[in-house]
Amino acid sequence: MSQDRPDAFVLDYVRTPRGKASKRGSLAAHSPVDLVVHLQNALVERNDLDVETIDDVILGCAGQVDEQGSNIARTAALMAGWGDSVPGGTLNRFCASGVDAVGQVAGRMRAGDLDLAVAGGVESVSRVPMFTDRGPLWGDPETIRAIGSVHMGIAADLNATLDGFTREQLDAYGLETQLKAAKARTDQVFGRSLVAVPGKDGGAGLDHDELVRPDTTLEGLAAMDPAFAEMGEGGQDAIALNAYGGVDHIDHLHTVGTSPAMADASALLLLGTAEAAERSGLAPRARILGAASTSVNPVVMLTAGQSAVEKVIARAGLQPSDIDVFEFAEAFSALCLRFRRDLDAGPERMNPNGGTMAMGHAFGATGAILVGSCIEELERRDGRYGVAAVSGAAGLGVAVLVERISS
Repeated sequence: MSQDRPDAFVLDYVRTPRGKASKRGSLAAHSPVDLVVHLQNALVERNDLDVETIDDVILGCAGQVDEQGSNIARTAALMAGWGDSVPGGTLNRFCASGVDAVGQVAGRMRAGDLDLAVAGGVESVSRVPMFTDRGPLWGDPETIRAIGSVHMGIAADLNATLDGFTREQLDAYGLETQLKAAKARTDQVFGRSLVAVPGKDGGAGLDHDELVRPDTTLEGLAAMDPAFAEMGEGGQDAIALNAYGGVDHIDHLHTVGTSPAMADASALLLLGTAEAAERSGLAPRARILGAASTSVNPVVMLTAGQSAVEKVIARAGLQPSDIDVFEFAEAFSALCLRFRRDLDAGPERMNPNGGTMAMGHAFGATGAILVGSCIEELERRDGRYGVAAVSGAAGLGVAVLVERISS
């Protein structure tokens, strides 16, 4: 790297617990702004942070409407009392929004445009449900027919069909991630970053990821009905097969047990140059080496996260075998099995503490959570390189490559 270009370092990382995306979920009483402001306050308190030194706040959010509309990043910065001088911007790369926010801020930092900034994401699926924005990708028949826009579950079953994965293989992965997540929660491996959210309006608050199901069994998973068969019969299969070609049917194999669970959450990373870290008295924890954005066929859709991983690793002159930790958003079991097979990423390196199928997928927040979790796991195992990646709707994928800073 040219010495004229500053490095972008991760100085701190905080996240809320992941709450069940339901009106009965433990975070449902909190607005998305509430969740972000709570973490902004935590960053200030943990790091004795002078907010006037923050150059920007960039958040990923997939559902930018209603309570998540009107540039939630700027709104949260104002509500946190960060003053008139701290800007804010909100981006939408669907489920990859949070990881893209980290990558974009790091890129601007390496370009010399930022010294100290906050990147992350937020999503309250219980308050702003999926597809609430009623965009043409979801709601316009002409657009849907033209590009083959289908539900993510249909795309997952199509991928399972194309790769020849069996129901038993999918269920086995679903059990694995639940057991990993249950152990991680019991062992409190997220204790450094997890910021408990207090109760509101008489609620109990939340200090753990509440979607984890430690009593999951293979027999229980096997008894579940396919989640997307009825949707496929209702016309989604026909749209997918007509747009994609090369296959004459879709085997519907994924269930709710092998699909990502919807969650409410927020996550923030404090990024800075070496000079900014020194001024703030903070020790860099990891270096952002690069980011990659890719796209694939919008019907197959969910393979883009893997292609982004392959791209960012190759750009850095590395091989998959050089990566100590892969944090890959679990967009259904089939895509995780494909990732593991193609990159030889065994269970000890890929999602070692479970993933979004067990702990929850909070759309715009997920990618930021994965980057932070990747860094924490590198610190635990004294590893060097890690990658966090997410596949999004319409065939989008984003990956961020990090290098742990030895203490």
